Amino acid sequence: MPGKVDILSTQIQHKFGDIIKTCVVELSELTIEVPREHLHEICTVLRDDPDFNFKILIDICGVDYLQYGEGSYTGDRFAAVYHFLSIENNQRIRVRTSLDEDAPRVDSVIDIWASANWYEREAYDLFGILFVGHPDLRRLLTDYGFVGHPFRKDFPLSGNVEMRYDPEKKRVVYEPVSIEPRITVPRIIRHDHRYVSDTDNEVSSG
Repeated sequence: MPGKVDILSTQIQHKFGDIIKTCVVELSELTIEVPREHLHEICTVLRDDPDFNFKILIDICGVDYLQYGEGSYTGDRFAAVYHFLSIENNQRIRVRTSLDEDAPRVDSVIDIWASANWYEREAYDLFGILFVGHPDLRRLLTDYGFVGHPFRKDFPLSGNVEMRYDPEKKRVVYEPVSIEPRITVPRIIRHDHRYVSDTDNEVSSG
């Protein structure tokens, strides 16, 4: 007998047909991938259709697939991921939409869920995703003079600028980074029993 999440998956596929790219159930969770040009209309249906009733937007986050799968990934670099909750139906759904690397933009859903306001600002701040139609899309976690988007995988660990208070100018000033970039490759690689499997130990002892 199919579970609730499998029934929801069937309803989603019946409702949207070929509009959605994928509809996958894994670990008892449903994830659908939708084209960015259809995201807004699909989100509206997910909220208003009584079969779905996803009235609550839990989260919006960005994803950077740079070097994903050790370079084997060939899809769009960025994605926006939405998590919805239906209290009436006691169900959850994840919606993912891919975004271009050169212009990562998608329609805002703030007119559908007011709670999208700060979620979209956060994704813009950290990943540089532009939400078209957002009434006040500005940085949320970093300073106004911050350069770049720190959750992008090509963002330098030391950053692009540093700031300090200048007592002569009596204001905060921004300057090029003066510290050396951090190196994340370990300088010493130890080979001991912690990194040897039981099978290897049996071979070496035999």
